[in-house]
Amino acid sequence: MTHITVAALGPGDARLMTLQTAEALKAARHLVLRTAIHRAAPWLESEGIRFATLDDYYDRYDDFDAMHEAMARALWEQAAAHPVTYAVADPLQDASVQALARLKPDGAELTILPGVSRTDVALAQAPEALQASGYRVLSASSMPASLADTDVPLLITELNSQPLASEVKLRLMDVYDPEQEALFFPSTAKINRRPKPISLCEMDRQAAYDHTVCLLLPPVPLLAKTRFSVQDLAAVMEILRGENGCPWDREQTHESLRKYLLEEAYEAAGAIDEGDPDHLADELGDVLLQIVFHASIGQSVGDFSLTDVATAICRKMIHRHPHVFAGAKNISALDWEALKKEEKGLSTQADVLADVALSLPALTRAAKVQKKAAQVGFDWDGPDGALDKVLEETAETREELAGHRDPQEELGDLLFACVNASRLSGVDPERALELATEKFIRRFRAMEQLVLADGKQLISMTLPEMDAYWDRVKAEEKKNT
Repeated sequence: MTHITVAALGPGDARLMTLQTAEALKAARHLVLRTAIHRAAPWLESEGIRFATLDDYYDRYDDFDAMHEAMARALWEQAAAHPVTYAVADPLQDASVQALARLKPDGAELTILPGVSRTDVALAQAPEALQASGYRVLSASSMPASLADTDVPLLITELNSQPLASEVKLRLMDVYDPEQEALFFPSTAKINRRPKPISLCEMDRQAAYDHTVCLLLPPVPLLAKTRFSVQDLAAVMEILRGENGCPWDREQTHESLRKYLLEEAYEAAGAIDEGDPDHLADELGDVLLQIVFHASIGQSVGDFSLTDVATAICRKMIHRHPHVFAGAKNISALDWEALKKEEKGLSTQADVLADVALSLPALTRAAKVQKKAAQVGFDWDGPDGALDKVLEETAETREELAGHRDPQEELGDLLFACVNASRLSGVDPERALELATEKFIRRFRAMEQLVLADGKQLISMTLPEMDAYWDRVKAEEKKNT
């Protein structure tokens, strides 16, 4: 039978091996060490126990994930011929052991013998305050993309090279202050290994690195942080809305905050138009505050929490991307719309149109409704047909005005037709109107400056007189373009 036994060598000192591991190593017919850079290796040699190592894989691979998979495949190939005992420092944290479990052939067996972990030894040497608190352990070679939680001690293991230490440092400094104090645990190749305090920015400037080198970062209190996460923002909001917090924050409701949510979204859109990334980050923070604020209110009355908000959007994105998360073929725009209809329980296309949010700006909502009607073919072939409709609606509006009747409905039809013409021309009507308004302000300002330069006041001029100045401004713009 294909069988691999994984034995825990422990964090370095051979005396920290369990009796179970020592017996397994002595009994092994084919023993493989992940690396000979471990203080158990001399003990094995002194006991006359022969072993092979995978040290050459470190030179053959630049990518750690590829290296771990290659190690696992090679071990399973050996195990197909004879049972293999594979010795690593800490099986529960070792990525090659994780690859063994992931690539285990059908019918094969994988047995893991537990042992003393580097975490146990590191925390035993840490200050008492850290020993008593919960901690998080991560391998340097498999760090997650996001490290949001700095509220618990973090132990980074397997800092096996200076380049890897530099890479990890940069990722840590995204959430920790560069001067954050940490405990550096040197290689266990040194018999009297003792942790030493260093600044985070110094973690890639140490004398030596191997798979036994670790770094321990203490928890950072909220008010001592210089970098913050979404979870920190939620904690800040909890304090503000708590018993000893801010009265204004405590009395807010979804309804009272509605206008702020809209205002902050528009200010973020303005920052996008400016092209200033720092301003955009600041404005997106204001938008995020509104989301966390509403979630805090929802949680306080038992309606929903920030986790519910995140759960809803994650479920939605996973469901709408089966070609990414479920191995489906690439989906079309129609498939996308079908998925959205399924989520919302919409049975007809009229339901789809009515589902467009009433709270959207009117031009944006009109364009979205028209686009969804076009999904079933109810649309002009191009902008020419829509422009003809603009002329028709213009004439009907003139009739209403000539008859001294309320022109609201016909003006609405005229605007709706203009939105159609804009959409079919590939132009966002909301953006087009924004630009037109800005152009009007720019020209009005230039016109007023010309009037003032001539010693006149707009308020005392006739429309034809102002038009003459307006035409001068337009002519000057045309000359400069």
